[in-house]
Amino acid sequence: MKDPRRKIEQFCYRHPNFGIPNLMRYIVIASAAFWLINAVYRPSMGQAPFLYYLQFDPALILRGQVWRIISFIFIPPSTGILAFIAFYFYYWIGSTLENQWGTGQFTIYFFTGVILTVLYGFVIYFVTGRSVVLSSTYIYLSMFFSFAAMFPDMQVLFMFFIPVKMKYLALVDAAFFLLSVFTTPFPENLLPVVAVLNFLIFCGPELRAMLPRKQSRGTINFKRESARIRREQQDKLYNHKCAVCGRTDTEYPNLEFRYCSRCAGYHCFCADHINNHIHFTE
Repeated sequence: MKDPRRKIEQFCYRHPNFGIPNLMRYIVIASAAFWLINAVYRPSMGQAPFLYYLQFDPALILRGQVWRIISFIFIPPSTGILAFIAFYFYYWIGSTLENQWGTGQFTIYFFTGVILTVLYGFVIYFVTGRSVVLSSTYIYLSMFFSFAAMFPDMQVLFMFFIPVKMKYLALVDAAFFLLSVFTTPFPENLLPVVAVLNFLIFCGPELRAMLPRKQSRGTINFKRESARIRREQQDKLYNHKCAVCGRTDTEYPNLEFRYCSRCAGYHCFCADHINNHIHFTE
């Protein structure tokens, strides 16, 4: 069975104009605008706060307030000034992932998380009869998981002066997820699990690469490895296949394929990914 992310990469390659460029910029600008409106909005007696009208609420959506299907992703993580630190962090992570994956793939990634959250909210409503208000918190935390999986050794300044690697912050994020699962009432406690499904779809290869494996010592004998690859491919309908997008020289006869000397093993990449891939470590 093909890796789901490879299918997504192939789709994005065939549809180069798909996606919303600078998606996180628009989301952060809208969130900051709603933060400002909420700060100056003064509801009269009996009226709800401004952010209430953005919350995801299945019962109200079915009554015609359909904007709530998408507006909940613009709710600021905090009504205080610390929200702007979160805005910057969201923008930095999102824009980096978009640069790494491409606009189409990042757009699919983000809205897959949104769709999974919306579907789960409706499932809760139809099964329990309760209208549960859900937030986009776990969508953004799942996005952080993906960033940490792709750049585990990147350092950030925690509290603005303590250098911490992303993989350690991801462990804190994972602890928060588990705490939410065990402390939040059912069925709301499964929302973090739904968010992690999105992460596993897109970052499964990176997770497998991070698992401990028996490492071989010495340098790679490329002549021997190339002979082994040719033997394995004798019964296949192609000679070269990109390890990232899955394109082959049979499907794309004019596409150039190369092998990366920085990857452990003998891995082939197309011209689009030879300089744009996560190096294999096994």
